[in-house]
Amino acid sequence: MVRFKHRYLLCELVSDDPRCRLSLDDRVLSSLVRDTIARVHGTFGAAACSIGFAVRYLNAYTGIVLLRCRKEFYQLVWSALPFITYLENKGHRYPCFFNTLHVGGRDLSQAVDRSNSHARYNKNMSEVPNSVQQETAVDLVAELH
Repeated sequence: MVRFKHRYLLCELVSDDPRCRLSLDDRVLSSLVRDTIARVHGTFGAAACSIGFAVRYLNAYTGIVLLRCRKEFYQLVWSALPFITYLENKGHRYPCFFNTLHVGGRDLSQAVDRSNSHARYNKNMSEVPNSVQQETAVDLVAELH
């Protein structure tokens, strides 16, 4: 038997508009990535990445996305992500971009948990005034040492 090796790309969807993340759906995201790969890498890229490509995890609240693709062609998926500049869903077009947080060969459930807690922390800190943020950051650094 032959085992198919995969690569997992842990990404964060960044957008100024909160409606962008709320309208996120795995089918919409999957088709958006596939269309971008086809646009950037042509029919070869589209055919190579169509086998084994899947959206394994999607959190609309934090914007964390886990993409799975074949090991041989993960660089095609990875190189196409910067060309995604908008998310279109139900007739609305939202500007956004992807940050790739981690690329790995195993299921990244632990990395997803850390990214979700980090995203929640950043979201909560964005609502706090800057002076309090600096004091909190100094306290956290002091606790680590």
